[in-house]
Amino acid sequence: MSRPILIAFGLMLTALAGFIDAIGFIRLGGLYTSLMSGNTTQLAVAIGHGEGQHALLPFLLILAFLVGAVMGGAIAALAPERWATPAILAFETIAVASAFLSAHEQLRLGTAALFLSLAMGTQNAVLAHIQGFRAGTTFVTGALFSFGQKIALALAGRGTRFGWAGDGLVWLALMVGAVAGTVAHTHYDIDALAIPAVIMAVLAAWAATAALVTGRAIVKPSS
Repeated sequence: MSRPILIAFGLMLTALAGFIDAIGFIRLGGLYTSLMSGNTTQLAVAIGHGEGQHALLPFLLILAFLVGAVMGGAIAALAPERWATPAILAFETIAVASAFLSAHEQLRLGTAALFLSLAMGTQNAVLAHIQGFRAGTTFVTGALFSFGQKIALALAGRGTRFGWAGDGLVWLALMVGAVAGTVAHTHYDIDALAIPAVIMAVLAAWAATAALVTGRAIVKPSS
């Protein structure tokens, strides 16, 4: 698969993570479906304040993300290499679609949020390693650090002139996705979750078709 297509594929996945996380943040009042550092801090603060009722949801979101990571890693390790990415994306599509359907049964995200965290944990098994940066990730703290580090190397004349661009694009993709998720939620409320579910399904079908036609994996998943 050509490098531009791999870059677009990975950045689309990261943008979808931003889209989903923005909706989760809005509906959960400051918790996240993909950024577990923030949820861990929220969990710790709730425990420190002795507020067990406020600790439960961040704990469950972290647990769902962990289960998703285990599922994604298991699929990547056990499936034939060329089918691993389509299988992971299919699982993620089912999780996001389940969140969409579940959200219509409740006034709050509730169980739907756990499906979203499950999907985000799974997605990180599909990482497109493209010349020094990781596209497709659902969190960008590492990418942002790498972005700054590579700018410093470029200014010092020790790195490639535009080696920082990839990590910058990963961060930008998450931000643009989050803006799009916020706008979509403003206009369509919880129905906005149908958008990432459909796009995930299309990406899964595309990955499966590419694997069938080329006979090899479009991306080597992390396992």
